Amino acid sequence: MTDTLIRLAHISRTFYLGDSQVHALRDVNLNIQQGEYIAVMGPSGSGKSTLLNVLGLLDRADAGEYHLAGRDVTTLVADEQAQVRSAYVGFIFQSFHLVPRLTAAANIELPLMLAGISPDERVRRVKQALHDYGLDARAEHRPNELSGGQRQRVAIARATVMRPTLLLADEPTGNLDRVTGEEVVNLLEALNAQGVTLIVVTHDHALGARARRQIKMDDGAIVSDTSPNIAVEAVSDESP
Repeated sequence: MTDTLIRLAHISRTFYLGDSQVHALRDVNLNIQQGEYIAVMGPSGSGKSTLLNVLGLLDRADAGEYHLAGRDVTTLVADEQAQVRSAYVGFIFQSFHLVPRLTAAANIELPLMLAGISPDERVRRVKQALHDYGLDARAEHRPNELSGGQRQRVAIARATVMRPTLLLADEPTGNLDRVTGEEVVNLLEALNAQGVTLIVVTHDHALGARARRQIKMDDGAIVSDTSPNIAVEAVSDESP
C-alpha cells in the first residue's frame, strides 16, 4: 500500500463542560494508508470515539490539519463536509442507528436518496445489498422486527451502499452475542479484503488483535501504534 488516505497533523479537540475543559484529542499525528485495517483501543474517555468522529467529518478539530484522499478538509463548511462524507465515508455504530419507521430496504436506500442517486440505480443497489448480506427475506421488515445481527447487517449494508473508501466502525459488536459478533466481524473483514479501509474502535481485545495495526489512546493522545513505519510513543516521561 502506497497511497495515503488520511493524514492528521497536530489535531486537537477540546470540549467545555461548565467551567471545565476536556481535552478529547491532544496533538494527534496520524497517517493511514488506503486499504489498512486498524483497531483503535484505549479506556473510556481516551478519545477513541472523538477521533473517529473527526475522521468521519462528524466533528471538527479545534486545531491542526486533516487531509483526506489528498484534500485538506479541515476548514470545509457543513455542506462541503456532507459531500465528502457521502463520497468517501461509511459509518457503523454499536446501537445501529437505523430509522425505526423505515423497512430494512428503505434504511439501506436512505444514503442513496440523500446523494441524489437515480431511482433505478437505487433499486439495483438496494436489491444487491440485501442479497449480499442475506437480508432478502427481511427487506420489508422494520428494525424492531429484526434480530440484533440482522439490524447490524442492515447497518453495514447502509454504510457501504455508497461504496465508501473509508469504513468507520464504533464498537460494532458491542450489542451482539459472541457468535453474531463474529459474523459481523467477518463481514467487515471481507470488505477490507476488497480494499475498503477499515477503522474499528473497540474495547474488545480479541477483536483489536485481529486488526493488522493497533492504535492505543489514553487521555486524548496516541500512546502506541503498531505500524512498522511509526515509532511507538512513550506513555509518560518515565516510560522507556
